[in-house]
Amino acid sequence: MRNVTDRVSNPFDMQPPCERFVPGYGDANAHFHVVGDHPGVHGGVETGVPFTESDAGYRLQRALYDAGLLRTTGDRPEVDATYLSYLHTCVPAGEPTDDDYADMEPFFDAELRAIAAHVLLPVGERAVRHVLDTCTARDTDALDVERLHATELVGSGWLVMPVREPTAWSSDDASSLVDAIDRLRATDYRRESDLGRFVAGNDPYLVR
Repeated sequence: MRNVTDRVSNPFDMQPPCERFVPGYGDANAHFHVVGDHPGVHGGVETGVPFTESDAGYRLQRALYDAGLLRTTGDRPEVDATYLSYLHTCVPAGEPTDDDYADMEPFFDAELRAIAAHVLLPVGERAVRHVLDTCTARDTDALDVERLHATELVGSGWLVMPVREPTAWSSDDASSLVDAIDRLRATDYRRESDLGRFVAGNDPYLVR
């Protein structure tokens, strides 16, 4: 199934329970879904675009550009089969509580499944922990995001590549992420099943 929409910002018209929020942005048929924390951490309060207006956001954008997931960088980056969103889309007044994140979970989960990307790139400890808890069978009790940075993990219907918080990147974290994405894109990373054997004809019938 492919989503049919030309909208880049908030393509599914999500309406979280707040006046100000930073909606998902990018290709509704993305192969890569980049998941951040909230606008207070990764930016976008004024632009309305995830991973903008912050050092973390622009640092990550540059790596995604170098890896071929963005065609341009800036306040309205041009994406290439990529979608950017947050666990907590609302602009918070201070640090969101666990209950605040729980209130946002249905919106994030609906968008995650609507995009149905093949690869998830959670950014920062909160996003990494959430994606590993909900989309893989990995134990996160002793989570070490620095060790997992830019590694491929097989999830339940997704490949997951955790990304260390960009403001904490060491000198080679950006290049290791770019190299890992390059290697992944050179393979058949798609999470699809060919059901063509169940239908007439010889054409494949790929289902996400």
